[in-house]
Amino acid sequence: MNIRKDVTLGRRQALIGTGAVAASLAAAPVLAQERVKAGTVEIEQVQVAFIGSGNVGGGTLQYQGRSYRFSVGGLGVGGFGFSKMEATGDVYNMRELGQFPGAYGQARYGFAAGDQSNGQLWLQNPAGVLINLRTRRTGLALSLGVDAVYISFK
Repeated sequence: MNIRKDVTLGRRQALIGTGAVAASLAAAPVLAQERVKAGTVEIEQVQVAFIGSGNVGGGTLQYQGRSYRFSVGGLGVGGFGFSKMEATGDVYNMRELGQFPGAYGQARYGFAAGDQSNGQLWLQNPAGVLINLRTRRTGLALSLGVDAVYISFK
């Protein structure tokens, strides 16, 4: 499947899952107390925002001693500017690999001005998988909002 078709499919699926994921995000503070670390991720993506936002990129999941490449894309609300993001983080509450791909809700905040940046992301899917990302951005952007993100294995 080519990347353009994959991103279009991902956006469509992310929008479909937004309602269930939004409800899941409301429970994130409670789930944060009950989280069990299952793996780590590294992600690179580009984000463009002008009230609405879009992002596309990819990354690697480290799970049970193996590496899995994935793509990520999504749509959202909130923010202004253009930035490239590099993020690392932890994956929680994943009992099997098949729970990782799919639609996630994303709560984000942060800024980028040149090479100075700060930010954090929490993503959660309907299966209860949580991803906590520490971000480093370059570009010029203010990021504050909620997104629907779709992750698929390459």
